[in-house]
Amino acid sequence: MNIVKIVEEINVVCHGNADRLETWYRACSDVEQAIASIDWPHGSGSFKLNPGTTKNANGVVPIKIPGIVKLRELGWKTESLPRELAGVRMGNLDAVLETEEGVIGFEWETGNISSSHRAANKIIHAMLKGGLIGGILVVPAESMRRYLTDRIGNITELRAYFPVWSAVNINAGVFRVVAIEYDQLDSNVPLIPKGRDGMAMR
Repeated sequence: MNIVKIVEEINVVCHGNADRLETWYRACSDVEQAIASIDWPHGSGSFKLNPGTTKNANGVVPIKIPGIVKLRELGWKTESLPRELAGVRMGNLDAVLETEEGVIGFEWETGNISSSHRAANKIIHAMLKGGLIGGILVVPAESMRRYLTDRIGNITELRAYFPVWSAVNINAGVFRVVAIEYDQLDSNVPLIPKGRDGMAMR
């Protein structure tokens, strides 16, 4: 089966023993399953990306839908914040996994590079506040971004900021960035639809 591929996994922040907790192992396994569930066209059981005849031909929002559904099936709460962060004006995370050991947050990038910075800062802020013990952000790899909506958040542009985030003083916590790419290019599959919300056209 042709699926979305993980090409990089980087623990940008890793302090204390958070990355050795059973909760973290479970979260990483769940996210890998969610990524493996991503298909295009939806229902095809494979992921093929139409390169299009122009740059940035595909949208991005529909890509994450099967993955979010999979996380929900695995017990994650979607569009949620940890209880400890009630009243903090930072917006919901795509999903959270609540366990006795702590809470893991999850974000799948569907916006521009500024959105990626907000997602990373949201997770790290929540770790500083004690609402999360870990977080995972999924972004396109360099090889994939050229076929997606213009200025999509991506691993290449975020990489320069990893030293900044890794220097944050957190007693215990782990923040992982996961880069993904298509399995196969196929000009016979439909382009992924774009939204109509402003310049991003996601």
